[in-house]
Amino acid sequence: MPDRPSHFVFVLLNNFSLLSFASALECLRIANRMSGQPLYSWDVQSEGGEAVACSAGTQFGSTSGLGELSRDDIVLICAGLDVQNATTKPLLNWVRREARKGLRIGGLCTGAYVLATAGLLDGKRATIHWENHDSFAEAFEDVTITKAVFVMDGLRMTTAGGTSSIDLMLKLIADAHGEDLANAVADQLIYSSIRTDQDTQRLSIPTRIGVRHPKLSQVIHMMEHAIEEPISPATLARDVGMSTRQLERLFRRYLNRSPKRYYMELRLQKARNLLMQSDMSVINVALACGFSSPSHFSKCYRTQYNTTPYRERGTQGASLPA
Repeated sequence: MPDRPSHFVFVLLNNFSLLSFASALECLRIANRMSGQPLYSWDVQSEGGEAVACSAGTQFGSTSGLGELSRDDIVLICAGLDVQNATTKPLLNWVRREARKGLRIGGLCTGAYVLATAGLLDGKRATIHWENHDSFAEAFEDVTITKAVFVMDGLRMTTAGGTSSIDLMLKLIADAHGEDLANAVADQLIYSSIRTDQDTQRLSIPTRIGVRHPKLSQVIHMMEHAIEEPISPATLARDVGMSTRQLERLFRRYLNRSPKRYYMELRLQKARNLLMQSDMSVINVALACGFSSPSHFSKCYRTQYNTTPYRERGTQGASLPA
């Protein structure tokens, strides 16, 4: 039996993901139950010690405000929607202070944003929910952002959100108390497929588009990784060993649109994510998504989303022609 239970401090931010928080907490509770020992203890903190609402609107009380922690404590920042507004100066000061003690600190769901803003992920690998991936990559150039389910890099841990908290906690349990206990916890959760930090958070391209055609998947993969500098259909076709006409037929047959149209939708989807989740100017968003002409970007955006990029952003960002 351990001399002292490993103690976790869950820090709840406004609009946090309930699934991410509950998944992590349940792993600790079940580990205690299955082992018959108090291997883990925990408490829930929030800025000011006040109740915090999750993204579903339900409020959760906290045991205390942000206080002094022991060096052996493990901190998990639980975030979710609108993490930028939830990342306050007092929170950042507290996180930095506790990090200087050598604590292990993690971010669940969009909690990676807090760690990165505090400078705790500089030079490290990290992950975040796929919806926030593009804006995070633009905002934090010193962080190597991945699409992994979870990442452990030194004293820092990040997860992609949702059930990825389970995978991180099972890894921590296995490292501390063996894989048999971690597997027993997974069984109790009816969690039949434990993922590692090598697994990605989104479905594979064939699964996502419902088509299993290797060359089509290869072209879409190339498109998704060349948003800022789009590749011409002719070059895409050549790189997978077919003619441009064959590529056109392939897209029409399986996706009912041309390669050019599909590519445009990918670029506009990224643009929309950046507009809604980052502070980048509208012009810089256009450039990041492969549009050299602001007016062309605005026209394409309006066609796709029935509004202009500037209106999508609201009163922020640079104005574009309507």
